[in-house]
Amino acid sequence: MTKTFTITLATALTLSGAAVAQDYSFRFQSSDPAGNPNFELQKQWAESVAELTDGRVTVELLPVDSIVAHNETQDAIAAGILDGHITDTSYFAGKDPAFGLIANPVGAWSDPQQMFDFVEQGGGHELMDELLSPYGLEFIGVSTPGLEAFVSNVPLEGVDDLKGLKLRAPEGLVQQVFAAAGAAPVNLPGSEVFTSLDKGVIDAADYSVFSVNHAQGMHDVAAHPVYPGFHSMPLVEVSMNEGKWDELPDDLKGIMEESVKQFAQNQIASLKEADQAALEEANASGEITVHDWSDEERAKFRQIAMGEWEKVAGRSENAQKVYDTLTGYLTENGLIAE
Repeated sequence: MTKTFTITLATALTLSGAAVAQDYSFRFQSSDPAGNPNFELQKQWAESVAELTDGRVTVELLPVDSIVAHNETQDAIAAGILDGHITDTSYFAGKDPAFGLIANPVGAWSDPQQMFDFVEQGGGHELMDELLSPYGLEFIGVSTPGLEAFVSNVPLEGVDDLKGLKLRAPEGLVQQVFAAAGAAPVNLPGSEVFTSLDKGVIDAADYSVFSVNHAQGMHDVAAHPVYPGFHSMPLVEVSMNEGKWDELPDDLKGIMEESVKQFAQNQIASLKEADQAALEEANASGEITVHDWSDEERAKFRQIAMGEWEKVAGRSENAQKVYDTLTGYLTENGLIAE
């Protein structure tokens, strides 16, 4: 009888220990394709999660469209089809314009660290929590590929040079801001940008970061890039199913949050290094002229953009909250005038 009790107790202790050391496996989908530099860095993040948690948490990261379309991951996570995603938050602006405004307030940021500080210290994290929770998602953290460069075949020294400029820009807030600045934006798929620049259909384009632009030959047909860029820096969220997040022990939650912060800094550093190498190669060719806008010109563009942010703010209660929090942060940090 005693022996039976001893075995039962040992079994109970073993089961208890197993519960404490339970392993968790998650499947995330990215909004980037396999082979893309951003996706490769995201894969490194997934590997780091396993290392930092001693294998207690594993993340299988899938490229865009593996399970669902890029703009369907939010619903798939809520339904349990996916456990999480790494994605540009603006893909869900159709559900609430607040997603588009917080994801890419065109002209707001001159440096990734400004956006990170807004998220961590300026109310951005709380906004993301509030926006995602009704959809069954838990916000873990944020990254960005950085400030996109601007492709142009004519010299652009500031806002005045945008007037009448024929440029490619994605529909939505980016187009609205450029139109407000006096440019003539058109909607073209990325696959047509090179040919359109080459044939003079457009003079400039919102496309990608400097190294990607250079690798794809954009500077062969557009020799006046603006770098660093002045317009677009997408917020890329890392989030997951709220119920599955709640099941994680607090120590693993903390490690997951810290891993995303490390990933963000790694992504910024890696892509900046690639941009610098591409910049040196491009300058060495002597065939391009790089234009770097002054702080004053960037501030002028931001002021124009604010008028368009305000229009978006009027479209939903959440968008107004994003606008108020964002402009409050920018004002407090001297990035816009009071």
